[in-house]
Amino acid sequence: MLEQQSTPLLEIQDLVVHFETEDGCVQAVNGLSFTLGREKTLGLVGETGAGKTTTAMSILNLIPNPPGKIKSGKIFVDGHNVLEMTDAELQTMRGNDVAMIFQDPMTALNPVLTIGEQIAESIRLHQNVNKVQAMEQAQEMLKLVGIAPSRAFDYPHQFSGGMRQRVVIAIALACSPKLLIADEPTTALDVTIQAQVLDLMQDLIVKSQMSMLLITHDLGVVAEVCDDVAVMYAGRIVEIGSTEEVFNHTLHPYTEGLFDSLPNLKEQGEDLVPIQGMMPDPMDLPSGCAFAPRCPYAVDVCHESVPSLTNRGGTHAVACHGYQQDPNFTLRRNR
Repeated sequence: MLEQQSTPLLEIQDLVVHFETEDGCVQAVNGLSFTLGREKTLGLVGETGAGKTTTAMSILNLIPNPPGKIKSGKIFVDGHNVLEMTDAELQTMRGNDVAMIFQDPMTALNPVLTIGEQIAESIRLHQNVNKVQAMEQAQEMLKLVGIAPSRAFDYPHQFSGGMRQRVVIAIALACSPKLLIADEPTTALDVTIQAQVLDLMQDLIVKSQMSMLLITHDLGVVAEVCDDVAVMYAGRIVEIGSTEEVFNHTLHPYTEGLFDSLPNLKEQGEDLVPIQGMMPDPMDLPSGCAFAPRCPYAVDVCHESVPSLTNRGGTHAVACHGYQQDPNFTLRRNR
């Protein structure tokens, strides 16, 4: 039992996912590795196109094939390799062990079924209960996320965006999964509702003793919610560590660029410093470090070989040639 508890809830090893289209091969995920502990929250951060959602879909083995294909790698959920599961095992795993909250709550809900029917359907798929019992549990789930149980008989269009997102959370948590994947769960919501939904998710995660993989581009959300953070660029992890380590002692030039492009209350009046250039085309990734063409610290070796993710103390690791080339290498942010 102790050995099982010491095993990470989620472990991804050298994951490679490509989409082979008529126009060319989209290299979406390129050798991705990370772990997520039990009852922990990991923020997966990066620009649009970094491969965050593809990573999430891979965990559930939901990459559409064709055109998508998991070329290599391993994904372990609670010690079991998802990529070796049968269809029946995947059906059991999805919802029971791993649940996902998608970006847009309106498109995630069926407009012709009541809210209660949709939550009850998820419960009946994974639990041995009848329709009446499933509907009772659905109403309890609505109550848990702050919606009156009587509204189980209403349709999605009768709810606001924030309430629809609460319904999606209720569906995801209906079977008490061990891992919740939340893909930009607050993107479509206004700031006030965002805060309410994040507070709700944090509260439910603590009560349910589950882990969460939070996919976002919002570093403010990461600071508020996550224990650890992984920064993703062009399908690879470029920096990973505890939120405190990454925020207070940033190591990767890309992470530094993300922070420099945000307003700072301590430096009011200062100009924001955007990251120069654009995310590379995943059909035509540059040789070497994918961030090198945009990196102010790049040297020749950065354009020649891909840096490996190297531990720099504690749980903090970075993929950057700068530290291997110069023992005194330091980002401007840390000087």
